[in-house]
Amino acid sequence: MATPGSENSHDSGSVNGKSAIDEPSSPYFLHHSDGPGIVLVLQHLTGDNYASWSRAMLIALSVKNKLGFIDGLITKPESNDLNLLNSWIRNNNVVISWILNSISKEISASVIFSVSACEIWLDLKDRFQQRNGPRIFQLRLQLMNHVKDQNSVSFYFTKLKTIYGRN
Repeated sequence: MATPGSENSHDSGSVNGKSAIDEPSSPYFLHHSDGPGIVLVLQHLTGDNYASWSRAMLIALSVKNKLGFIDGLITKPESNDLNLLNSWIRNNNVVISWILNSISKEISASVIFSVSACEIWLDLKDRFQQRNGPRIFQLRLQLMNHVKDQNSVSFYFTKLKTIYGRN
């Protein structure tokens, strides 16, 4: 895990005469459409859908260039660079908002007071990614008993892949 402010390529120094905060390739850059009210994924985390929810969120956060805020690679910088610190706080809060907008109200209530997006991400991962032996057995049983019946091959394959994906 990086130390605070150690993300050298993303500091507030200038890149080609432009502040890194203003550079679209920087994770500190916030596009005008990157507000706290947007919903990145349609599927809300309810607990039993963690695998598909987290995959969808990872894709969405990757597109927004914000993965570093949840994986711990972009840590809170030292306070000696106020522009960078303020940018980190803004971005962290936007990512927290995006996460809160994509989880159920019950789960949201349990993480609302977390101070970093990374803290929330790790909390959700610890709680919901755990393997459940009886659930795995049930899914494997569903896989073994799944038959094509009158369904099309594409429908059968999609259903089979969905069951397998939960395993």
